[in-house]
Amino acid sequence: MSGDNRTERGAWVVLGGIHLLNQTAPRRPDEPIVLIRVAPQEVCLPSITVAIRWKALGVCPVDALSSDGMRLGAALIDGSILFPDAIAGAALRRLVGADAAPRLVPLCYLAEHPGGGYHAYAQIRFYPDDACFVRTTREPVGHGPVTALRWLGPVLSAHAESSMALNNHLRYFRTHFAGTELEYKYTLDPAPDIWAASLELLKVLRDGEPEGCRPEYREEFQIHHTENHLFDVVGPEQEIGYASFIPTVSAGYVLKRKWFVKDTFARREELASGVDVAPDGFEEYLCTELGLQVRAMPPFQRVRYDVQCESMRTGHVYGIFFDRCSLLAAPEMVLSQCELEYRRSRSVLDHDQDEVLGEMERIDSWLRSYLAAHGWAKQHTFYSKRSFLRDAVTARPELQSLVTACHGRLPPQ
Repeated sequence: MSGDNRTERGAWVVLGGIHLLNQTAPRRPDEPIVLIRVAPQEVCLPSITVAIRWKALGVCPVDALSSDGMRLGAALIDGSILFPDAIAGAALRRLVGADAAPRLVPLCYLAEHPGGGYHAYAQIRFYPDDACFVRTTREPVGHGPVTALRWLGPVLSAHAESSMALNNHLRYFRTHFAGTELEYKYTLDPAPDIWAASLELLKVLRDGEPEGCRPEYREEFQIHHTENHLFDVVGPEQEIGYASFIPTVSAGYVLKRKWFVKDTFARREELASGVDVAPDGFEEYLCTELGLQVRAMPPFQRVRYDVQCESMRTGHVYGIFFDRCSLLAAPEMVLSQCELEYRRSRSVLDHDQDEVLGEMERIDSWLRSYLAAHGWAKQHTFYSKRSFLRDAVTARPELQSLVTACHGRLPPQ
């Protein structure tokens, strides 16, 4: 975006000393506050998250003021040279002086409210090529010209109130519906090349679809390749669901538990790491240590590519996963799915949990249309891995030899 479109409402990246964020020194009246005028960067006003790439800003008008409002200087600076190596570049050093420049960091992003005042977004991640900001003010603050700095006190106070979240890496994330998985599934038939499908979707997100969403800041894509040893939990009644052992790269297993009687949107989920048990002891562990009644299902390989979709409007992050599961004993038996799952929320402001559900429905509608346009799936489903394995055993009686229960082999069905 161009950095000098003055026909639009105002937006600024504000720079100042790092001590104004970490509170290691008091604010001084003579220290510099730098206002970098930029084109509005939010997807809507007010959004929750703003991500800025320095070189995308173009040439920006820059004003340097003292903390008490005295004008120190002005310049035009290209965004690409603001922070080489995340350190104030030569142009900023000339503007604020050699003593102040080493401490200079983005403090916040300011977005002018049409009715007056400013929405403030605290800086939470800062790199040579980009930065991420999260909104800290519920209502506009600091009415008046931006150079009057009436917003500065309220903005620093809002940051201080949430400093334990904002000043610690990733503490600004919260999770709604803790311990519950919320997930739509889409069975892909015919199954695409899920690598190509996931990268194509990632490009679509980068281009701004669905509306208001972008790839999650610096966490946009992950790959997974695991084996799963899944047991159908058939009792006691309150424990029905499944338990799956997933090997780690070091030692032991992650034990994934899900509780559900039938395939559904919301399922209780727990993960336990560092389970030290050999494969031939999985069933005994579940029965004797956890008191479960189980039957072993055919183990499978899972290849999964995760595209993380962040709503910049709300701060909620949703995973869109493409995966392929194939039985180890019968690799031709494959389940290929896309999944949409709520992951976490990047925010220090309170949110209504219903907002997560409503937004997830909107993304589900978009994703269904996207998958249908490619001929892969038309509707969402809740078809689980447990159901796939049950159906596989029914379709291939010879797989029955892999199915055991705590008290011996199940009779043929």
